[in-house]
This record gives sequence, structure tokens and C-alpha cells, in this order.
Amino acid sequence: MKKVHSSGFMVNSGLFFLVLYATCYAQSISSTELINNAKEYDGKTVVYAGEVIGDVMVRGDFAWINLNDGQNAIGIWLDKELAKEIQYTGRYQTKGDRVEITGVFQRNCIQHGGDMDIHAQGLRKISPGKLVQEKIDTVKRNFAIILLGILFIVLIFVRRQGSRPNKSQTNPASIAW
Repeated sequence: MKKVHSSGFMVNSGLFFLVLYATCYAQSISSTELINNAKEYDGKTVVYAGEVIGDVMVRGDFAWINLNDGQNAIGIWLDKELAKEIQYTGRYQTKGDRVEITGVFQRNCIQHGGDMDIHAQGLRKISPGKLVQEKIDTVKRNFAIILLGILFIVLIFVRRQGSRPNKSQTNPASIAW
């Protein structure tokens, strides 16, 4: 007995794998694109990537994070279980985790007071954050010390000049009539 596969099954399988591929490797959109075309993306599922900055603000079963893609930051509303994957947030001496969010873009979210945000459905860590050791630029430091020294010398000179009596001023009591 010979099995015959229907063409419908093959087409549906092909479409399934095409959608799966597109979903797994979707191109992320920039914050500038979202902001400039907010009406077009409103209510649509988007992929947005960036560095987690600021604090992870837990609110009940959910959390807020801010993602900065290097141009702007957009608020992300996500399940607190997804937020637990975030280890580092960007701030002074810390580089935040880079993550990719898949979620529904809201140009003026009624649930959050009309703010623009993304309601995350998934989070994928692109690269982990890390502590960053800031290095002091010794040339700038030395230049600042030299300028400070010059400032003090000028200040001392001006104060000494101000404490001496001015010869051009005459005392009215010493004028002979």
C-alpha cells in the first residue's frame, strides 16, 4: 500500500516552519522607529532589544524595566518571573544586561496612564551585563590640578591688591584749606 501525502499538509507544514523561523529570528525594531511610527505599531507584536537601565521595579506579579537601545529608552511591563532573569541593570560602574523583548506595543497604554510602553510576552538575554571599572584620565586630572593651582595664585594676588590702600584716593580730612 502506497501512502500519498496531501499537498495541503505540505503547504501547512511549510507555512508553520516559515512562521516559526520568522518568529525565532525576527529583526528587532529601534525605539526611534516605534516613536516616529507609533500609530502604525500600536497594538502590534514587536521585537525590541536594548540594555536594561535603572531599576527593576516589581509591582505585584509584574515588573517595570527600561530598555535603552542607544537612542531612547522605552518602558517594558513584564511578568516578574521574566524579570528574575535580569542580573545587571545599567548605571554608574555597571553595564546592564542586553535583552530582547517580544511584546505588544502600546502608544498610549490606558492601563498605565497613557504612557508609551511594551507589554512583554517573552524575554531573551542577548548578553550579560557586568561591573565596569572606571579609569581616571591622568592627563585631565593633572590639567585640573594645574588650573586649580593657578586659580589659587590669582586669588591670593587679587586679595593682596585689595588690602593695600589705593594711592589715587585722597583722604578728605588731610586736604589743607
